[in-house]
Amino acid sequence: MSWWRTPTARRYTFGYTLLAPAVLYVLLLVGAPFLFSLYLALSDASTGAPVAHFVGLDNFRSAVETSVFYTALRNTLLFTVGAGILKGLLGTTLAFLLLQPFHGRKVIRALIVVPFTLPIAVSVLGWKWMFDSQFSVINWALSRLDLIGPYGSASWPVWLGQPGLALLSVMFVNVWRGFPFSAIVLLAGLTSVPPEILDAAKVDGATFLQRFRKVIVPMIAPILFIGSAFDTVFTLSDLSIVYLLTNGGPDGATEILPTLAYNTGIRGGALGRGAAISLFLLPILLPLIFFLLRALRRRQY
Repeated sequence: MSWWRTPTARRYTFGYTLLAPAVLYVLLLVGAPFLFSLYLALSDASTGAPVAHFVGLDNFRSAVETSVFYTALRNTLLFTVGAGILKGLLGTTLAFLLLQPFHGRKVIRALIVVPFTLPIAVSVLGWKWMFDSQFSVINWALSRLDLIGPYGSASWPVWLGQPGLALLSVMFVNVWRGFPFSAIVLLAGLTSVPPEILDAAKVDGATFLQRFRKVIVPMIAPILFIGSAFDTVFTLSDLSIVYLLTNGGPDGATEILPTLAYNTGIRGGALGRGAAISLFLLPILLPLIFFLLRALRRRQY
């Protein structure tokens, strides 16, 4: 009997058939654009030149020789780390609150996903109106609470016009949009923990923090690792929020690598240099994903 007619061969064939759509998706929608961006980064491609020529690493060298690149790199790290920490804290708090029995819990669980499911352009433009320097509903509320001066006074903060406040504003919108995802991921993990184990830890005298750190976290670690990886990728490559709110301003205070790559490659026409700037996200992202997946694999054995 031929090998491909054996039960083992049939199982392999069935498994590879199930994996084929996912592999095809990655190759077409991830691999092909990545290879094309690598080709652009190694050439002098631009919107005004019909033919691109190989230039090696010149685009990468030109990018690191500009001061705006290091500003964008610093803002990218601050934006990703700050938003990630806040989303983790808020998501954890919200997940534990949603575990508690109260009336209307199902409705609240449905409502918390609204920021994550709204079209990003609609939600961000709404926040842009709320951050408006003259008609900000946030400033109006703070004024009514006597935390800032009356309407039109110099004490009114210009949320998107002052460098420090602008970075905090775009980070806040990213956290508002993303922390429901963190809460849902953690909630799914918490509901999978057997209550008998938590009851046994309570009987042994473990506090809430001890139960969370020594019982819950080890049991839902795979879910936390995967959720952290997805959230990091989403935050690190978040172009829409910054572009719609500030477009990198004021004076580069909110410029991050995705917006710098877009403004250089698409709006500026320097496709090769823009692609090179975007590829600088890989050295930031790959080590983190590698360590997360390595830690996940160790826990499986």
